[in-house]
Amino acid sequence: MPRYKLTIEYDGTAFFGWQVQDHAVTVQGELMKAVEAFSGESVAVNGAGRTDTGVHAYGQVAHLDLTKDWEADVVRDAINAKLRPNPIAVLSAERVPDDFEARYGAVKRHYLYRIVARRADLALDRDRVWRVPRPLDVEAMHEAAQKLVGQHDFTTFRATECQAKSPVKTLDKFDVSRAGEEIHVNVSARSFLHHQVRSMVGTLAQVGDGKMTTDDVARILAACDRTQCGPVAPSAGLYLVKVDY
Repeated sequence: MPRYKLTIEYDGTAFFGWQVQDHAVTVQGELMKAVEAFSGESVAVNGAGRTDTGVHAYGQVAHLDLTKDWEADVVRDAINAKLRPNPIAVLSAERVPDDFEARYGAVKRHYLYRIVARRADLALDRDRVWRVPRPLDVEAMHEAAQKLVGQHDFTTFRATECQAKSPVKTLDKFDVSRAGEEIHVNVSARSFLHHQVRSMVGTLAQVGDGKMTTDDVARILAACDRTQCGPVAPSAGLYLVKVDY
């Protein structure tokens, strides 16, 4: 049974996250419908990351098994044809070994969080970035972010409903930089806790706003206390950029 790896882009605004749910429109659910519509097979489309409601992706990865040995480009184009008009696009499809696993085989996931610090409302990027209506100190945010790099107990930045077996994770990179009018937060790790990136970004925004210091971030990390986390940043600014294998 041939296995295919898909690289997928989507605007998460209209979806209740990646994972299929009863009575809710999800990215995984729409992909499974599209696959069945072209192939006649009801199969699982297994993703590398279970993005939340409103979270976007430039490079989500998934795998699926089909009975027929289709050409990879045919799989890509046929799924895309059946996905329309959903804001989901299969960028590529490729045949992979039978033991390839989109989720469990991933060695690193890369996320981008986009912030715009301005007074004016968003016209073009509404639901795609987080608008903060005042200037933020990007250099202070980056300095504070370095306190979170490495292996730590991230209980402070973990959603209460998180189902991970352990709160210990290792952040390989956590950079904050300017990109024109925007502030970009780039973070990489093998895996993340539920709401971890958004929780960390919300806390860094408090640093950028002068309400917290770098030392405060180190202190609340060490406290392992969810109540000390800053406000959770909205989902609209978060993107799954790439998954490494």
